[in-house]
Amino acid sequence: MKIYFIGICGTATGNVAILMKKLGHEVLGSDRGMYEPMKSALANAGVAAREGWEPDRIGDFSPDLVVVGNAVSRMNPELECVLARPELAYASLPALVGERLIGRRPSLVVSGTHGKTTTTAIAAFLLKSAGANPGWLIGGIPADLPEGGSNLGGPSSPFVIEGDEYDSAFFDKRSKFIHYRPRALVVNNLEFDHADIFRDLFDVKRAFTHVRRIVSPLGAIVENGDDENIASLEPTPWVRRLKVGFGGCCDVRISGFVQSGESSSFRISGFGVEKCVEWPLAGEFNARNAAMAIVGASLAGGFANPLAVPADCLANFRGVRRRQEVLLASAQVVAVEDFGHHPTAIALTVESLRKKYPQFKIWACFEPRSNTAKRNVMQDRFARALASADRAFIGSADVSKVAPELRVDTSAMAALDPSKIRAFESNPALLESLESAVRAETAAGGKVLCAFFSNGSFDGIHRRFAEDFGLAVK
Repeated sequence: MKIYFIGICGTATGNVAILMKKLGHEVLGSDRGMYEPMKSALANAGVAAREGWEPDRIGDFSPDLVVVGNAVSRMNPELECVLARPELAYASLPALVGERLIGRRPSLVVSGTHGKTTTTAIAAFLLKSAGANPGWLIGGIPADLPEGGSNLGGPSSPFVIEGDEYDSAFFDKRSKFIHYRPRALVVNNLEFDHADIFRDLFDVKRAFTHVRRIVSPLGAIVENGDDENIASLEPTPWVRRLKVGFGGCCDVRISGFVQSGESSSFRISGFGVEKCVEWPLAGEFNARNAAMAIVGASLAGGFANPLAVPADCLANFRGVRRRQEVLLASAQVVAVEDFGHHPTAIALTVESLRKKYPQFKIWACFEPRSNTAKRNVMQDRFARALASADRAFIGSADVSKVAPELRVDTSAMAALDPSKIRAFESNPALLESLESAVRAETAAGGKVLCAFFSNGSFDGIHRRFAEDFGLAVK
């Protein structure tokens, strides 16, 4: 089959394109402003990806199926070409995944506002280490899975997938995770997000209620036992629920968390089992991600005990690219790239970085790129999260598709704490100011960690920063 992907450079879309190539399909795709690491991942897998939108390209390729990426909307030239030709079949990415990749395999669907990518990567890593030959689809590039963010696995082995509550495509308004038929469902946490499609927290809760309703009676829901929003969801008497967390009421309890520099240790106990984990990742939120992954992987892998899957391998787990990924390191300057694009994620990451680098001032650089960050609904929360750093630099936001009354005002964000926060009209201007400030700080003997927060390319300024200082380690 010939499959054409519109918007192929998204992490999920790119990984699915790679899997379709491995299944023997002929694959071609397009995107605008293709950036790393997916650009290289596609090239290394032999998947043809073209820059920009060219309707004639679709006609020349004559695909059997066109997969429309989530970010693709009307007036995209290639999409309009597809809609003008009724003989061309098209589908959303999650629909393709559900039908062609998961099928009848037992699936572990990892959901939640935060931590999905890391938890999915941990679960896949655990199952692979246990010899289960899992398939997986991860919205990022894991450091410790040579296959990358996607893998077919065995035809009847578990399939681990990151499940998002965001809608599937402009024509498929169901949440992505509805397509994935969960045997086991992980719910890491629940907060308001995706302000372009959800009006409030109630709307988000409704989406999670819907996915809980379709969990297999042979499986279970693995949920954050410390999260009040999850606790408020309607009961699910038809399926087993397991609470994981730090609280005493949890079925699986995390305790004894200790962070030492760039690593941490903790205990996980329940069902007559206790596991001690020592690994390179920092932060209590990552300890929770690990515990959720262990339980979810045990259930999806067919183990009788929810803590049965061996976890010693986590000592060698290094995480996922763009999650506190160190780009530059010296005695005085550290640069970290992070995917954080929600106030809670930013605040938790800043807290974690303070513990990892106690001698460094933490400077946060933020690109308001997500559909929520481009809106004013949470701009005060974003400002407060950024102000948890010692200094904050806010880049430009493309708000052209947002109604004027709903647009984020980055100047107003800066005004909430002008002693710490500055807003810039362009990302290059941010970079120039940042580099000047870092040089001044280090000349005076200071140490600075610059954390770049973006779910996009940030116009590449994080990598230019590393190059300009000439100390890149990756």
